This record gives sequence, C-alpha cells and structure tokens, in this order.
Amino acid sequence: MIVGMKQKVIVTGGAGFIGSNLATRLISEGYDVHIIDNLSGSKKERVPAGAHLHVVDIRNFNEIEPLFVSVVCVFHLAALPRVQYSIENPEETHEVNVTGTLNVLRASAKHKVKKVVYSASSSAYGDQEILPLVETMPARPKSPYGAQKYIGEVYCKVWSEVYGLKTVSLRYFNVYGHGQSHEGAYALVIAKFLKQKNEGTPMTITGDGTQTRDFTHVRDVVNANILAFKSDKVGAGEVVNIGAGDNYSVNKVAELIGGEVVYIPARLEPKDTRADNTLARKLLGWKPTVTLAEGIAELL
Repeated sequence: MIVGMKQKVIVTGGAGFIGSNLATRLISEGYDVHIIDNLSGSKKERVPAGAHLHVVDIRNFNEIEPLFVSVVCVFHLAALPRVQYSIENPEETHEVNVTGTLNVLRASAKHKVKKVVYSASSSAYGDQEILPLVETMPARPKSPYGAQKYIGEVYCKVWSEVYGLKTVSLRYFNVYGHGQSHEGAYALVIAKFLKQKNEGTPMTITGDGTQTRDFTHVRDVVNANILAFKSDKVGAGEVVNIGAGDNYSVNKVAELIGGEVVYIPARLEPKDTRADNTLARKLLGWKPTVTLAEGIAELL
C-alpha cells in the first residue's frame, strides 16, 4: 500500500441500520469505505457522505467480485433479517443469507482480504435451558432465518480452515438505536413502541410481555465490529456474543417508554435471551457502554 493512501474496507448492507452506523464510524476513522447494498430493505439517504455506494446484489458473484480488490476488511452485514418473512419465503432468504454470504467469502478469499467480520445472530441459539447464552451451547435455531445465519458462521469457520481467510462471527443480540427501522425483524420492539407512541396509538405487546431480550445499543455493536477487525486474537472463525449481558421484559421496555399498552396473541419466538459476553471482553477487549435506560432516553 502506498504511504498516505486510505485503507479500503467494504461494508455489505451499509445502507441499513447497523451498516450505516458502522460506515459512518469507519469514515470518521479515516478508512476508504465502499458500501455494497441492493437497497431492497435499506435507504440511499442512510449512506454517509464520503462512502462509495455500489448498488449491487450479494447474490450476484460476478457483480460483487471486482469490488474486493485491495480490501483490508469486509464487514458483512447484508441480510434479509426478518424471522417471519423467512418462514414465509425460505428460498429467497436462503439465497441472500446463505448464498450471498458464500459469495462474499469466495470474493474475499480470491482477493486475499485480510479479515471478514460476519454479522451473525443470537437467533442461532433458539430456546436453551440455561441463561446466559454461551457460545459453546449447541445451535437450536427456531426459524429459517436463524438456521441461515448459523450456516453463515459455519461457512466462515470453514473458509478460515480450508482457504486461510481470517474470519470472525459476531452474534448480535437485539440491536437498537439511532436509525433503527420500525419494520421487519430488526424492527425491534423499541422502534415499534416509539412509532406507536409518536402516532398516539397504544403500544402492542405480543403474548403477556414477560418475554425478555438482551437489548444492545448500535454504538456498542459498531465498536465490536471495529475491535474484531483490529484484534489479532480472532480470525479463525470464532463465534463471539455481542450483547449487553442483561435482559429486560417487553413490559419493562413499554414502562421505560411510557404510555398505553394493548396485548395481542403470542408469536413463535424464543422466550428469553441474555448474552454471556465474557469471550467478547477477552478476545476483543469489548464491553457494553450504553444501558437500556440511557439508550431509550436518548431516542425519546
């Protein structure tokens, strides 16, 4: 690399909620940021100034492959992240979440990218007998989406072992924060509640509201991605939880936001999640910095 030249990084899904937050941070740190996004579930307006947007689809290997020349790191966030949608459309979501990931890994290995940081999902755990959830637990996905994201982790590990490509998989737990969507599965309950509050309608709670989630602020998730890129302790396909390590009921979230609530029928979803983030602290030097009360106050 020529001295003074910016290091080139790729953010797939960089026009999405987490991806745009990550791209913004990378630009502020002086990287040459290239975004790959087909804009199907994201918005062009989210792309930060200074980033190069390539409107291509990760399902098309021939279109994305030339973009991987001279790249130091690929942050792979592009996905169809809706649980219910994956149940109704397993083939389409497989093509994006599995074949798309395979294409990113193939292109990265071909062009000798230094590291791939893969956005995995806590949905790989499904329901477990014990909390907190630890990376050594067997995967028990309860939806095609959970299964597809888990296959992505397996592929990353295989690409590290067989092709020598450095990879690490970050299992996110319920990410929320600035720029979050109120549609789809990343339409976390927090975004939906805020939208309902703004519209003056009651907040809708599925089931009895006692189900709990480990809500993790997007700034902490962005930080985890950058630490994973820079850490020399990961690169062999490790799976690392990125969660606050605390869980709150949906009823508690509604209470923090404040307002009227209504209860609707329960849906297929894990009852409780809470991350053990010991490994993230050890391998990445990462720790959560934003509490749920602080995060919601900021959004309000």
